[in-house]
Amino acid sequence: MLRKTLPERPNWQEVARENGFVFHHVDGDLYWDERACWQFTLREVEDEIEDPTTELYAMCLALVDDACADQQLMERLAIPRDMWDPIANSWKRGDASLYGRFDFAYTGNGPAKLLEFNADTPTSVYETAFFQWKWLEDMIAAGELPDSTDQFNRLHEALVERFAQILTPGSLCHFSGVEDHIEDRATVAYFEDLAGQAGLETRFVDIARIGIDSEGEFVDPEGYRIGALFKLYPWEDMMLEESAAQIAGASCNFIEPMWKAILSNKAILPLLWEKHQGHRNLVPAFFAGSDGARALEGQPHVTKPFFSREGADIALFDGKMRHDGPQEGYGAEGHIVQGYAPIARSGDNHAVVGSWVVGDDPAGMSIREDASPITRDLARFLPHIIMG
Repeated sequence: MLRKTLPERPNWQEVARENGFVFHHVDGDLYWDERACWQFTLREVEDEIEDPTTELYAMCLALVDDACADQQLMERLAIPRDMWDPIANSWKRGDASLYGRFDFAYTGNGPAKLLEFNADTPTSVYETAFFQWKWLEDMIAAGELPDSTDQFNRLHEALVERFAQILTPGSLCHFSGVEDHIEDRATVAYFEDLAGQAGLETRFVDIARIGIDSEGEFVDPEGYRIGALFKLYPWEDMMLEESAAQIAGASCNFIEPMWKAILSNKAILPLLWEKHQGHRNLVPAFFAGSDGARALEGQPHVTKPFFSREGADIALFDGKMRHDGPQEGYGAEGHIVQGYAPIARSGDNHAVVGSWVVGDDPAGMSIREDASPITRDLARFLPHIIMG
């Protein structure tokens, strides 16, 4: 694993514009960054990213099964009591999952370590599935990379296939998110395109404009009943809103399903450690206030709220310095303390590896890079390659 400096495509912003990539800069700062890429060997990808992803996802599913049969685990996960049965019923029905992303600390030396699982609303899908692959094709065509260069990346194809497995081709699926959030709206538009390629009819609705009809079913502003809903909106927020009481009785097929609320929660990290202590791909983790957490706090460690986004309200001590993520008020539900796992570093650049799951299978890889060891909303997306 190494960071490789490469020339930018001279017309990459034009290519981005032509392909609907409208958030390659965020608030004037570069987000898509092709001035360099991260290079891996095939062995590194297969043995240290792909295989652990398969194993960790199976461990996560087993934890869901445990939690759905154990009220104490639901309490430890801070799941609202009135959501326990709907979540358990979603799991027992076998409601299908579309996708998720593990974030790994991986340096090329030793095993990848699980930092967290973005199980419900992971973003950077378009950048991973389409635009970094387009970059690879263009760089090979320009002679900047050998013809044999590859990526761990079948995310686009896997998502199309999975949509066709979850929903019947020809059926209508609504897609929702926060309409005035540029990145979210563009991401949802990409999912609409994927679903269209799977043979589905699609319709977008702003999450704030979803209503409830007289029979307790979710409807769009035109009054059409929502039978299937892809939502780029987290379950931990949705379960606390006024409409949460209607979720259990509605016949809507949610993508992601309700049981993903268990996994989109950093409280799974100490629970996984309890079940699989010493696993090569796990970092010691404990609930804040426990004896294990107090012991970790005397060493390099990270403190995380159960729910947070883009490094918000995360505190990291690397043994020398303390680093803090943006303060956004997360943490009322509780915190975990996790051992410190160094991520890849090149100069002032810190890189976290994202490993994507579609259905039950690994499907691709992405890299986000930050000047801080905490990956924040200012992190840049860099492409990756496989050589050797």
